[in-house]
Amino acid sequence: MCGITGFWNPSRTNERELRFTLDRMLDVLDHRGPDDRGSRFYLDQGVALGHTRLSIVGLDHGHQPIASSDGDYAVTVNGELYGYKRERTQLACQKLDCSGKSDSAITLPMYLRDGLSFVEKLRGEFAIVLYDNVKQRLVLIRDRFGVKPLYYAVNDNGIVYGSEVKSILKHPDVPAKLCPKAALHQMMQVMVPGTTAFEGVLALKPDHLLIASLRDGRIEVETQRWWDFSFPTSHDPNPDPAEYVQGVQDRLIDAVATRLEADVPVGCYLSGGIDSCSILGLATTLQQSPVKAFTIAFDNAEYDESHIAKLMAKRTGAEQELLLLTEKELYGPAFERATWHAERTFYNTLAVAKWHMSRRVRACNYKAVITGEGSDELFGGYPFFKRDWLGRDDEGGLFAGAILAEDDLKHPAWQDLCGFTPSWIQPWMMTLDRVRPLLSAEMRDLLNEYDPVAAVVAAIDPDQVRGRHRLDISQYTWSKTMLEGQILTWGGDRMDMANSMEARPAFLDHHVAEYAVTIPPEVRIRDGIEKWVLREAMVNVLPRELYERKKFAFMAPPAHTDPEKRSAVQEMIDHWLTEDRVHAVGFFDRGVLDAFIDAAWKETDGTIARRNDIVMNHTLQLHMLHGQYVEGLPLPAVD
Repeated sequence: MCGITGFWNPSRTNERELRFTLDRMLDVLDHRGPDDRGSRFYLDQGVALGHTRLSIVGLDHGHQPIASSDGDYAVTVNGELYGYKRERTQLACQKLDCSGKSDSAITLPMYLRDGLSFVEKLRGEFAIVLYDNVKQRLVLIRDRFGVKPLYYAVNDNGIVYGSEVKSILKHPDVPAKLCPKAALHQMMQVMVPGTTAFEGVLALKPDHLLIASLRDGRIEVETQRWWDFSFPTSHDPNPDPAEYVQGVQDRLIDAVATRLEADVPVGCYLSGGIDSCSILGLATTLQQSPVKAFTIAFDNAEYDESHIAKLMAKRTGAEQELLLLTEKELYGPAFERATWHAERTFYNTLAVAKWHMSRRVRACNYKAVITGEGSDELFGGYPFFKRDWLGRDDEGGLFAGAILAEDDLKHPAWQDLCGFTPSWIQPWMMTLDRVRPLLSAEMRDLLNEYDPVAAVVAAIDPDQVRGRHRLDISQYTWSKTMLEGQILTWGGDRMDMANSMEARPAFLDHHVAEYAVTIPPEVRIRDGIEKWVLREAMVNVLPRELYERKKFAFMAPPAHTDPEKRSAVQEMIDHWLTEDRVHAVGFFDRGVLDAFIDAAWKETDGTIARRNDIVMNHTLQLHMLHGQYVEGLPLPAVD
């Protein structure tokens, strides 16, 4: 796990200028790689490659960038490549040089042997940047689900890239400016795949690679998709559930065993959910020594599931580290720091909780944990998946207003693409309706003709949707938008790496995923039970209380749930939503915004109150992002 950044500016070849610029870009990625730093330049071409390293595999042998013996090729890697020892041995048998002992060392000889198709043979979570001086091209590659981030900006002077947007904004050719359309998307929670909060900065989509080539003195780029999370157009009409249960069990055991390999201790994140409990249960039997488990607890019983986590830790003999979080930890300086690391807004302070947890992990001298992200996407775990296939079965409980809509909504673009409007987008459509009246006159005029919901639809490949089962469509569209844009970003990599800690999501192993899409819907969700196939695969691993439990809302308690949290949020509002800053950002009408906040604190309907909390979180963070990145305000210290 590391940070990578760099640029290709063909017209700029001054060594001092290149080094100074790259150093500034690397400085803001120190948290991603505090153990080592490296750079490589191709001065005649204006190419700079930079790397900050968090050493987990090959502790003393992983310096990057890695270059070929003749210097014509160089690569930087962020992430983990599993099975590298076997691949390294195969390369050696083919008389291909792969002398490095880190997992990243296999990438360059594989590229020299296979060309760009080498990426299809990689197993793991990764972002790779490779420079080929012979073909005069720079290649950016992102893993199948987007576990590892990679961003870029292209302009008349060339291309700039980085693991985080903040490094790109340190390049003199990329000014920090919030994008109005992206701001609207953040307010409704759903980003357009491939976009960021900042004008001119794009995200390389998961399962894509980008090729930047020099043509007639200018950099031209093209992107290619090299994999996809593809559901079949039909499923087995008479499935044998036992076959799929065994198939899931076999592949998940292998995925967890693979992710336990490291040259440092590997722990587990442990909530009270089926996913993380399954991971811990398997890791316990796979490891010789007790597993260290890290659990978040909240001060509100409705949102806290640490009692189940404690039960699982006791069952497995895990050494559990329990972190209780209150409004003192979830708001104030930690909230601001989490926003800076996320580089976008988030609807719930679970992101702040994850920041605190990764901090505790590092304080316990752990650099890596295995996590449960991706299970819901693969096995139909979210309540909106079940609703899309089987219809409504309740009013949503704590999900209502946050991830389930209380009304049934339709949008013509979704109806055209899918034949229905997925339930996962509907609460965010309702949030959008709540946000639009808050906009300033200038923003209303600017965005009047812009339909953010249709923009999200336009980014989804219709060939992967049409002709599929409703459950498949729901899972696919969520995975192509919210999995990468939310769960793996502010809910994953960005909060983990903020404290130099690597998360390894075993469920998103592509061997597991490619099998999961073949499982018939009635085996994924059986007799109304979500993730039935996973439950059965883990029946002897999970406590009975958890095996029989419905999906729980893993969110931090929203601000409206107690006076202390409301007071903490109001304190941030008083600091960040000043008249001058609201005017400078220009996104909201100050008077309407003040009236909304006043009314929000008086709301008694829980569903509406949750939606109001979401709007306030996003509003605060848009102004924080402006202050942090546009104004350049320093980050506060966190006790």
